[in-house]
Amino acid sequence: MSHGTPPVIPDEFKQANVFEVDPEWQRKFSIIWASCVAAAVLYSLPHLLRSIKNGRAYEDFFGVTERWQTLPPRSTTSISGRAPTVPNTRRSGGVKRAAETVLGVIASFALWSIPGLGLNLGQLFVVVVYAIAVVLCTVTDANLVDNANRAGFLAVAQLPVIFLFATKNSILSLLLGPGNGYEKLNFVHRWAGRAMFICVVVHGVLWIQNHHRWNQPILGEPKEDAGLAAFGLLCVIIVSSIFPVRKWGYQVFFSIHIVTYVSFFVALCYHTPYARPWIYAPLAFYGFDLCLRLFKYRVKDATIEAVSNQMTLIRVPFCSDGWIAGQHVRLRVFFSGRILESHPLTILAAPPGTSCIKESLDIGGGGLVFGASVKGDWTRALNQHATLLAEELVRTEAKESSRAGDQEKSEGSLSRRARQPELPQLQVMIDGPYGGSSIDLGRYEHVLLFAGGSGATFSLGLLDDIVGRCVKLGRKNGEITRRIEFAWCVRSFGTLSWFTTFLSHIAQTAAFPHSTVSLHISVYVTCLCDPESVPTSIPNLSVIVQRPTAAAVLTAFVDAIDAPPSLPRDDIEPGTAAGTVITTLDEQDRAISVDVLSSSHQQQPRFSAGGGVAVCASGPAGLTRDMSNAVARLLGSGKAGRLGGVGLHTEVYGI
Repeated sequence: MSHGTPPVIPDEFKQANVFEVDPEWQRKFSIIWASCVAAAVLYSLPHLLRSIKNGRAYEDFFGVTERWQTLPPRSTTSISGRAPTVPNTRRSGGVKRAAETVLGVIASFALWSIPGLGLNLGQLFVVVVYAIAVVLCTVTDANLVDNANRAGFLAVAQLPVIFLFATKNSILSLLLGPGNGYEKLNFVHRWAGRAMFICVVVHGVLWIQNHHRWNQPILGEPKEDAGLAAFGLLCVIIVSSIFPVRKWGYQVFFSIHIVTYVSFFVALCYHTPYARPWIYAPLAFYGFDLCLRLFKYRVKDATIEAVSNQMTLIRVPFCSDGWIAGQHVRLRVFFSGRILESHPLTILAAPPGTSCIKESLDIGGGGLVFGASVKGDWTRALNQHATLLAEELVRTEAKESSRAGDQEKSEGSLSRRARQPELPQLQVMIDGPYGGSSIDLGRYEHVLLFAGGSGATFSLGLLDDIVGRCVKLGRKNGEITRRIEFAWCVRSFGTLSWFTTFLSHIAQTAAFPHSTVSLHISVYVTCLCDPESVPTSIPNLSVIVQRPTAAAVLTAFVDAIDAPPSLPRDDIEPGTAAGTVITTLDEQDRAISVDVLSSSHQQQPRFSAGGGVAVCASGPAGLTRDMSNAVARLLGSGKAGRLGGVGLHTEVYGI
């Protein structure tokens, strides 16, 4: 008997198949974030192409390269007596200047930083857009109360984002160009991880609520048990990633991160088979990172020196290529059972072919120099270990001297060694280099380097690089830099001894008679103590006892661009040699200014606007935030077009 065709359920009463609909929203979310990343890559394409042209891009792809011979002395037209030609830096065109002004005003909003949040408005905009995309893809056409799977699907879809912005050797960093390393992209990794955790919480809470409402067991089934295990592991990752844990126990945080995420992936795959396609991309990103690290690891002999109880210098010879100025490495020093700890240290100097620092050129034909400021237990133990090794070396040399006798003393073979004692040696492991400046200082006529404390290690490398490119190499890549201000904020005069030799060599190179670069060094000291320790070997040095603001330093630097040239001071006799110290007091006797002048730079030339201003700030988060806000205020005033554009790079010294 025929009963006819079965009834057709209307579309509005059909129950959607979540295992077909929800993966579709996963793909939509992936298209959204991938499109945003592609737009960022296209925006950075000119920067990448310029970096490839001048050799800054991919110089560090395979890590530090050793050179086992002494570098031959370089001779350039600027050093040999003929001044190099300075490219014309005036930028004509009212339309171009107006466009730069408008872009500067727009960029000013992105640079404003919010205290306590750790993000500027540009980064906050990225986070908000990301959060909106996650929310829309989670709630659109989804009844979360009855279907908690959508939030779970979106949580899994965020795994590629989390790993893409977390790895040190990221494919995205290679596409964005130098200066866009993991330290600049890591904020997306942190906030994407938090968004994924919220999606997991929503998925888990609603799933438990549904099981409770329908009187179904929460535990017992393998799928449910694996899901709860994955949630517990994710909670461990989130809790161990909070700022206090990262600051006071970074090695604990890192170890937990590595071990837990592997267990999380295993539990996630047991929880749902739909997670497996989404873990392939994270594994590929992390595998790419590990492969490049294999090429970047180096175990080298190094020398160590405690220049004070607050600073330790580490020198690694024969490492002359494979890095650029301003980059840092993860350094592991083998001492006192601390072989498992690695810490980021910035390279103090430019590569030997560019560097003006004689000390960096004298260590094995060029090498790496690091400065480790005493901030925690590791740097303090390193400084104490260097002091003990130096004392032990002195005792050993004294014993050898006593054994040598009067014969060797008369021949002079022993006295030479006593005058040039060797530094203690140990082994280090280098992982890197990473990071660097996101702007090329050679494209700007005016450069301001603003550093606080140990942040000078970053600024010093950039200063060495730009002076070497303009004076030593004769602007072979078309550098237009003519004026440089190096401002350093320290707590005491004794801090100047950390880098006196380095600053002296760079300043003397910039003060060469035929140099086309005007360099001035300003050191701001917040404690009035031992002013006699101020070095007199650094030309054009001003030491001021006060705590400056980033806005005041930047305003004075910009205002001097169109200011008339300074006249020679009446209290200085003509022909005064570099190294003369003049001490003056202000009316309230609140600040002391110690100026070390160079006879060749007593009258500063006038600088015209239009060549662009580059600003690099490095140091504590508060200092870099204030400078970012100061640059944003400058751009918001509409002066960017007249100045020829303003570039900013900040390097935060923190976790």
